[in-house]
Amino acid sequence: MKYTPASSAKPAPATAAATRARSGKVVARKTVPPGEVRIIGGQYKRSKLPVANKPGLRPTPDRVRETVFNWLGQDLTGWRCIDVFAGTGALGFEAASRGAAEVLLCEQDAALAAQLKALQDKLHATMVKVERCDGLAVLRRLSAGSQQLVFLDPPFDSPLFEPALRAAAQAVAEPGYVYLEAPQAWADEALADYGLQVHRSGKAGAVFYHLLVRAPALRQPA
Repeated sequence: MKYTPASSAKPAPATAAATRARSGKVVARKTVPPGEVRIIGGQYKRSKLPVANKPGLRPTPDRVRETVFNWLGQDLTGWRCIDVFAGTGALGFEAASRGAAEVLLCEQDAALAAQLKALQDKLHATMVKVERCDGLAVLRRLSAGSQQLVFLDPPFDSPLFEPALRAAAQAVAEPGYVYLEAPQAWADEALADYGLQVHRSGKAGAVFYHLLVRAPALRQPA
């Protein structure tokens, strides 16, 4: 190893991170969605789902889906489900992969809806129905207590959380679950106005995820 006296050593080039640290500036990183995600369990395990680079499109992380379906018990045989803001379809296809009898994927974006239909055809997932529609409007029209599982993952900057929670509380069966993904935690106090309460919840990075059930006031007497 060649020894270089300290007086003549050249300083290492400054890294971008070091430059930002010295300047005191914080540069926000641009979040770019992954090019694809995979179904993590069931008959379609490891099947790839493409992720388009569209504003607000934010597929549920693998580890969050794994946790949620562990909470649900893995086997969804016979369940009726609706993915109200389907996007990539990761949640709905995951439910179909685990035995759900009916899965309705609602998506307003024409390109995303076409992508969901192509994937449904590729997987021969006959239990999945894809509709290009206003998912919230469809949710409001569903018969009371008709769904065992309602997925709510609206764009984080949208005003859709409150009306979606209210509609989901009417559509979900007893027993049944509402999955909610949001930029902040929802506590029972906030959910009480919508007739729901927290069953399980967690956090992954900036994502708060919740498994909700109907509050006692909405449940049918035994």
